[in-house]
Amino acid sequence: MTEYPHLLAPLHLGHVTLKNRVMMGSMHTNLEERGDWARVAAFYAARARGGVGLIVTGGMAPNREGGVFPGASGLFSAEDIAHHRSVTDAVHGQGGRIAMQILHAGRYAYGPECVSASAIKSPISPFPPKALDEAGIEKQIADIATAAAHAREAGYDGVEVMGSEGYFLNQFLVRHTNKRTDGWGGPYENRMRLPVEVVRRVRAAVGDDFILIYRISLIDLIPDGSSWDEVVMLAKAVQAAGASILNTGIGWHEARVPTIATSVPRAAFADLTGRLRPEVSIPVITSNRINTPEVAEGVLAQGLADMVSMARPFLADPDFVAKAASARAAQIAPCIACNQACLDHTFAGKLTSCLVNPRACHETELVYTATEAPKKVAVVGAGPAGMTCAMVAAERGHKVTLFDRAGELGGQLNLAKQVPGKEEFHGLVGWFTTEVTRLGVETRLNTEATPDALAGFDEVVIATGVTPRDPGIPGQDRALGYIDVLRGAKVGKRVAVVGAGGIGFDVAEYLVTGHSPTTDPALWRQEWGVGDPATTPGGLADPQPEAPLREVWLLQRKPEKPGRGLGKTTGWIHRAALMAKGVRMTGGCTYQSITDQGLVVLRDGQEQVIAVDDVVLCAGQLPERSLSGRLTAAGIAHHIIGGADVAAELDAKRAIDQGARLAARL
Repeated sequence: MTEYPHLLAPLHLGHVTLKNRVMMGSMHTNLEERGDWARVAAFYAARARGGVGLIVTGGMAPNREGGVFPGASGLFSAEDIAHHRSVTDAVHGQGGRIAMQILHAGRYAYGPECVSASAIKSPISPFPPKALDEAGIEKQIADIATAAAHAREAGYDGVEVMGSEGYFLNQFLVRHTNKRTDGWGGPYENRMRLPVEVVRRVRAAVGDDFILIYRISLIDLIPDGSSWDEVVMLAKAVQAAGASILNTGIGWHEARVPTIATSVPRAAFADLTGRLRPEVSIPVITSNRINTPEVAEGVLAQGLADMVSMARPFLADPDFVAKAASARAAQIAPCIACNQACLDHTFAGKLTSCLVNPRACHETELVYTATEAPKKVAVVGAGPAGMTCAMVAAERGHKVTLFDRAGELGGQLNLAKQVPGKEEFHGLVGWFTTEVTRLGVETRLNTEATPDALAGFDEVVIATGVTPRDPGIPGQDRALGYIDVLRGAKVGKRVAVVGAGGIGFDVAEYLVTGHSPTTDPALWRQEWGVGDPATTPGGLADPQPEAPLREVWLLQRKPEKPGRGLGKTTGWIHRAALMAKGVRMTGGCTYQSITDQGLVVLRDGQEQVIAVDDVVLCAGQLPERSLSGRLTAAGIAHHIIGGADVAAELDAKRAIDQGARLAARL
């Protein structure tokens, strides 16, 4: 008897049956644009081999003007179709099924040829779109239908028509971006003509025995978005036009409400899918912040959806479904929704990967082959770099001993998990602990590694992390360190945080937040102003954040807006959350001294005293590699990875990647 009977139940679509209720949702990886189709095929084949019921590719452009950026991949030629055929063959060879997403970016396209319903520029892209005339609209419809026909020719099992997240079809639906007065604008019946006609034409192009998913926006989270009645009207019309499945999209990319970041509660929007489900007779898929089989099973068991879409969890672990089905859920590498190696990379034009799993999108070049010459390997430091190195080395057959002076695994991940909004780090530390044990790594906690203790090993890896940088402020003996604060040190009601990097922002969040909204969906909706689209078109309400626990100043030396160095897709969330709690963020500060009266700073040539009860130092880190010097003096060769190599805002993404790559070549 499986623990997940709903999740692993087949889903019948008439002409085809999916083996379970799990869909790998669409993610743009930048793999296709690199032209290494063996690598693309390996990426998707790994997920098919891992047991997912249906894969949806990253968005493929139907034409040049609809591409998210110039040169975006699509099926424009016989050569393109042949390349995609290599991908579908690889997926089918592993017993999987795959659909191609057709994504027309509309005004979100990063190119001067972009088009939309009206000539209204997006706030997140540089070019104003051209308002389409009748001939232009017909061209877009025809191109989307042609792309679908080409997908069938390339061997795909279906297509997903992207109609949410503020892309092209969504732009026609709402008054926010559709100011037309012709037959494609005005009343909702006119505004929804385009997506309905697209679905009808796609169905005609591909025939009845082909999966046609329409991704519908359930809550736009922008002004003048769709009302709930309009969402239901569109869903019914899209079903009548020939859709096989409705997949749900949440929020536009320009929305000022987070929808997939780690601070968003798990399954935060599944109730909307549950509300739509009884309105139609085709299956409905729920999405957004579903990252464990337990959460997915719960959503399905409650009748909130027929299927669950998870995208980034399949970057973290391609074997998600296989592990859930074989009572190995504890071994699933967790997606922590950090965005650091996936969305941040995508929007920077880099190859997508995963902080937790550096093999994601690197399957052909980062390979963990069994060793033919097992070695005794010592790893010093049980943070993310050290644990990853130990796990991969042990997986390959080496005998690994992991040292740490602390009494638990995790290193500074154990600090991160104390920050409100970063509760997912509890699961990450738990997974590391499970895997270290399962792979037979010997752990020596509460142990100071010495050159004598390391002398008998064939390989020694130093992953001792970082130490807080000394800012050299007169009177800083009165201050608290961020480590002490996150470990529960008593802090007063008025606090100055010195340093506005990632740690400074985390500490400020910790200091002002009481009950974490991430663990309370109702509170989270209240804090961010997420309302009911049945009440307000678009689903926006007035944000009502809880009162902060403390009065906090967040300061930095750089004369720029604090937070500029935060993640590309999450920095705005951290800034907005702290602003809502009244945190005063200031750059261009020279720290003069810390006195009994507070923090003395020089700004714009003026000295001022910030009267606070406590000052918390978050002024950066330095590599902790004192052991390296002692090993060198003892003539013991060693490797240095993670923060001990480069201290950069506790960069777990780089540390984990570095640990994996070193272990792969030992």
